[in-house]
Amino acid sequence: MSSAAHIDGGAHAVRLRAVTKTYDNGVTALGPLDLDVARGEFISLLGPSGCGKSTALRLIAGLATPNSGTVDVAHHVGAAKGRHPIGFVFQEPTLMPWASVRDNVRLPLKLAHLPSNEADGRVAEALAQVGLAEFADAFPRELSGGMKMRVSLARALVTDPDILLLDEPFAALDEITRFRLNNDLLMLWRKLHKTIIFVTHSVFESVYLSQRIVVMTARPGRIAGEFRIKTAEPRGAEFRTSAEYAAFCREVSGALAPSYARRHSA
Repeated sequence: MSSAAHIDGGAHAVRLRAVTKTYDNGVTALGPLDLDVARGEFISLLGPSGCGKSTALRLIAGLATPNSGTVDVAHHVGAAKGRHPIGFVFQEPTLMPWASVRDNVRLPLKLAHLPSNEADGRVAEALAQVGLAEFADAFPRELSGGMKMRVSLARALVTDPDILLLDEPFAALDEITRFRLNNDLLMLWRKLHKTIIFVTHSVFESVYLSQRIVVMTARPGRIAGEFRIKTAEPRGAEFRTSAEYAAFCREVSGALAPSYARRHSA
């Protein structure tokens, strides 16, 4: 038996218990997996490709159903129209090429039948949050890769979610753009107090962004270890070049190495 539910109150935003996922082709992608995520926490799921990181996000978002175990997600009772407890940013921006930036961001509110005047304000606020207010009338073909990902992030924020799920959103970007978006994401997290679950296969990115890193094993994905990244806030360029950052990266890399070894020997 499997179940997915919503939980109210308490300190947890997400709680997974004994969760497993096997696909129709017989591949067991995940579990059993137990995971607690506190309200307002920024955690990264770190592991090799195919270890079930993205599967875990899809289960939390309700886009897939576990074969066994429970997935509980906190939400506000009686949420206002146009609000959604979860925002999801995928690996690709998945923008509508024929629509403007404004209309791409508006889409979730349009689907929720939010009145135009209220939607206009929400879209403008979301675009300002990601630094794209001046590009509201642009089309995806006119944007860089980093700007497209900002549009995707704005579309996730426009519903004012309690939980933001990000599935390797910056993996395809150049290093400079990726660093800049890492900084912007941390700034938004501090300002908006969202719960963030971030999927990555980059040790360096996970250490820079996270309060906690959950290292996963090769398929089927389980938790191999957890690390608290306790540093002075706010983090910036000086943290990336610090001995403290290098030490955290070495420690996390050491825990991740067996997962890669297992994957390549399978």
